[in-house]
Order: sequence, then C-alpha cells, then structure tokens
Amino acid sequence: MPVHRSALVLAAAAPVALAALTGCSEGTETAASKLPERTCFGVFSRSDLGPLVGNGEQVKESGPADMRLTAVRRGATCSVDVDGKDRFLASATRQPLEQSFFWNTELIKPAADPLPLGDKGIVYNTGARVLLVCKGSDEPFQVELSLSGSTDQVEKGGSRPLFTRLMTKFVEAGKQQTQCAS
Repeated sequence: MPVHRSALVLAAAAPVALAALTGCSEGTETAASKLPERTCFGVFSRSDLGPLVGNGEQVKESGPADMRLTAVRRGATCSVDVDGKDRFLASATRQPLEQSFFWNTELIKPAADPLPLGDKGIVYNTGARVLLVCKGSDEPFQVELSLSGSTDQVEKGGSRPLFTRLMTKFVEAGKQQTQCAS
C-alpha cells in the first residue's frame, strides 16, 4: 500500500507543478513576437532579432522603410526599443571616397575580430561594422554599415557569431539598397 500512496501523491502533485510552471512562462513573451515580420529596412526577421530584443511588453521600431542613400540622403538608422530601452540599432552612412570612416578599434574591449565582409569589417561583443567601397556609379562613394545591440539575453560567447550572421544579411541588403556596385 505505501507504493500506491506515493503514486497518488505524485500524480496529484504533477498537474499542480505543471500549472505553476506554465503560469510563470505565460508572462515572459518575447518582444520579438511583437515586431513586424520584417524589420529594420526589411532586412531582419523576428527570429533574427529575438536574441537581442529579449522579453518585454512595449516594442517600438523607428526608422525609414529602406536604406536607399544618395549624395543628399547620406544616412539611415533603424532602432528597436523594448520597454523604453535600446536593444538594437542598424545604420547605413554614405560619404564620398575622399572622406574616411574612423573606427577607433583600440577602445573596443575585448579587441574586435576582423570580419571578412565588404572591403573592411570588424565584429566585437556588442556589434559589427563593415565598409563598402562603391565604384560602379558615376560618382564613387563608400558606405559604412553598423550594427549594435544589447547582448544581455545572448548566451556567453554567442554575440560575435550572432552579429556576424546579422551583418552578412545586412551587407547583402545594403549593397542592393544603396546601389553599391563594388
């Protein structure tokens, strides 16, 4: 009989424990589910940004629909905020070839790794940057693509591979949308 009593106690306790766990998980809906299907210039999907946006109630994406840059419209920035906190930023900046972008890599700790995308690239724990030299148009120019994000929700050691994947998508879209023929 003691075996049956233990089985009854376990059988009664299991649904209670399951209900308690389910109740806890219902309030932790990811903020990514509240994003549009495609976000930040139409480049990134909800699942792409999920690790960076984490959990939250209020999600706000701001920025233009595309990153088509010209000599007049020299920059485009998209940001994703969750509950009023910056979680993700993507930007594209265009400038003439005779000007240069300056990345003070000595200030990045731990040190940035080279990123084999575009003409020059780096990836670090909280973001990535790539330079594209665009020579195919009447007026050659360069474009800097930059990503940064909150890595609080990302597994330790997982941020650089994540930013590398995101930047790979961003470079392909950036070449098309900025009309950069390298």
